[in-house]
Amino acid sequence: MSATHIAAIDQGTTSSRCIVFDEHGAVVTVAQREHRQIFPRPGWVEHDAAEIWANVQTVLREALESAGLAAGDLAAIGITNQRETTVVWDRATGDPVHHAIVWQDTRTADQLARFDEALGDDTFRERTGLPLSPYFAGSKLAWLLDTVDGLRERAARGEVLFGTVDAYLIWRLTGRHVTDVTNASRTLLMDLRALSWSDEILAATGIPAAMLPEIRSSAEVYGRARADVAGGVVAGVPVASALGDQQAALFGQTCFSPGDAKCTYGTGSFLLLNTGDSPVTSGHGLLSTVGYRIGDQPAAYALEGAIAVTGSLVQWVRDNLGLISSAAEIEQLAATVDDNGGCYFVPAFAGLFAPHWRPDARGVIAGLTGYVTKGHLARAVLEATGWQTREVVDAMNADSGVPLTELRVDGGMTANGLLMQFLADALDVPVVRPAVTETTCLGAAYAAGLAVGYWKDTDTLRAHWREDARWTPATGREADYAQWKKAVARTLDWA
Repeated sequence: MSATHIAAIDQGTTSSRCIVFDEHGAVVTVAQREHRQIFPRPGWVEHDAAEIWANVQTVLREALESAGLAAGDLAAIGITNQRETTVVWDRATGDPVHHAIVWQDTRTADQLARFDEALGDDTFRERTGLPLSPYFAGSKLAWLLDTVDGLRERAARGEVLFGTVDAYLIWRLTGRHVTDVTNASRTLLMDLRALSWSDEILAATGIPAAMLPEIRSSAEVYGRARADVAGGVVAGVPVASALGDQQAALFGQTCFSPGDAKCTYGTGSFLLLNTGDSPVTSGHGLLSTVGYRIGDQPAAYALEGAIAVTGSLVQWVRDNLGLISSAAEIEQLAATVDDNGGCYFVPAFAGLFAPHWRPDARGVIAGLTGYVTKGHLARAVLEATGWQTREVVDAMNADSGVPLTELRVDGGMTANGLLMQFLADALDVPVVRPAVTETTCLGAAYAAGLAVGYWKDTDTLRAHWREDARWTPATGREADYAQWKKAVARTLDWA
């Protein structure tokens, strides 16, 4: 193959990036552009999809120019994206009919009540693997159909199209209206086992099938980039993968076997466990989702534990309390003390996600005495991430019946050695960070490369994975964990 590189588009919550990788999975160049965060009302979060598309074209151009590459040097383009964020656009022009409604948005209580009345939460969980929650895309789409004048009628006539961000980008790049199984599994509309839109759910929710994208695998050629995209710099390049960001990180961490798990530590944290070719129904507050699907192979499923507040708690300590001037300083401050001084911080700022799913919870700092200093608070802040991970791992162990033996980690917080050691102690398993930390983009690149034969198979990808750092358990934490659970109980029934 004459093409020497793979490009991956990472369309995230705050920015769009393009990373170019070589045949060894090493980063060649990175280009990045931030986009606006739009807050029309409390609890509402929106993005301008047209702005995002303009930024994606810009980072494609900048990345290729920086690396001195042309379209002929790219074997394929892969896409990874912020999940659940909902876009509806005009089929003829590509113009969004409304701002994209972001995964964090909580406006859809009326739509969810209607969903619950029509089928019930238990039915949605059984069919889709997901609880009825504003987190997922289906109720956001229903809100748009209920609210934007004339949209429902236009949708029924096929004049407008729906998709999560991956589908919008694929359509703009190639003209094809498709999504992949991982993103479709985050809509509340896909049958998790059949890997197709559920006619029963569409009928019950009043969502026209004519506006939905075709569901395809995560690694296959969807189409080729059009000549008018990004000034023609990627004209003709196959667009060959799409994965929701957390599933892309699972793929980039080469978690290809049942029992493999990764956790991405960013604004929030997301732990995914590969459960093999059958979905596992959670009895302990986790989500069942599609991990990935390569071509015509059976889908790989995953259990997911979503933690709302981890890195954003450090930002809160920096911006709202002023205890530190940069996020990196939290480790230095926490290292001034030997323990948390009996202090526990549960950051339920807008409720608790997995495994509790309690929107009524609010944050607490428990165990305060006159002995506690800002160093103890800093340590409690870091430990909150470890204890929330422990809760999710306990739930996964109970659901899967296969105890976790190692956790692969990625994301910005993994630079904090004190946190990583505490995590190993809290979980009582080794915690391992890879040499290439851009695992989300890497996963999209890997999937695209497999689709076009740039890489032979998943064994080839496993051979690329390299360990950068490892933390092994040193101290038991069971007594501290019992105290943490008491603190969690204090957060409930506030709102």
